[in-house]
Amino acid sequence: MQNAIYNAYFGFKENPFNISPDPEFLYRSPQHEEALANLTYGVRSRRGFIVLTGEVGTGKTTMLECLRDVLDAQRTEFAFIFNSRLTPDQFFEMMAYDFDLKCDRKSKTDVLFALNNLLLEQAHRNRTCVLIVDEAHNLEWEVLEEIRLLGNLENRQGKLLQIILSGQPELDRKLDAPNLRQLKQRVVLRCTLNPLTPEETAAYVGTRMARAGMPNQRVFSPEMLEEIHHRARGIPRVINLLCDNLLVTAFAMEQRTATEEMLDEVCQDLRLDWPGSARDRRGRGRYETADEPYPHVSLPGRGD
Repeated sequence: MQNAIYNAYFGFKENPFNISPDPEFLYRSPQHEEALANLTYGVRSRRGFIVLTGEVGTGKTTMLECLRDVLDAQRTEFAFIFNSRLTPDQFFEMMAYDFDLKCDRKSKTDVLFALNNLLLEQAHRNRTCVLIVDEAHNLEWEVLEEIRLLGNLENRQGKLLQIILSGQPELDRKLDAPNLRQLKQRVVLRCTLNPLTPEETAAYVGTRMARAGMPNQRVFSPEMLEEIHHRARGIPRVINLLCDNLLVTAFAMEQRTATEEMLDEVCQDLRLDWPGSARDRRGRGRYETADEPYPHVSLPGRGD
């Protein structure tokens, strides 16, 4: 009921700053367009291994959801593994479940035979299959090695299984480890999502507001958008949290525009740090550490 009143107050058809990874709300900045184009190209050209990295909250999962829509439209078989804290046996069981393989899913041998048959069947139809692993920075070494071996499934036309590993920058560092050099050499495409620029932040907020039903948003002034960008450090998920809470605050105060006082209150409630904030100055004064590159705020685990 409260959401309905909230939306009606601002004239929204839906919440513009929902943190779920909804492709309908994807802001297609140049870097997001390039990343999606690379992912799609890598799959279509059967390049094998593709790595997508970015800090928490930069939109990796939303990008993968967009790719899933593309794969669905092309009727491409794919498996999406979103819980990466798995043993090798659990990994094969989850992959078999998502590919809907008709086999004993608890038997690695049966899974590999069934997967190979699926890949050959799709290749005969001039199609490919895709394995997508989100939060791949959490994968154990043994699971990464099993994934590398899956890359050996190929024919004369190319790789039979396209593998996309998505994760935080720790994934790149993990792939740099000497014991994973064989996997690193197989990565043919790398995509990176960076924080938004101030101009992109303003366009991002405007795009989401327009998608929700306010084509020419009037709630956030240009100065307010600059301050939101500064405090969120350009991280889309944090921008969503700030804007959503600002809208709630403005609604509660029966105001049509957000103010810096509201932003101060929201940041205090979220315990958000940003360069130059009181919390940031206290931290540096006591411990004499450099500014953190990303804000300290409790964020939901999935949906970046």
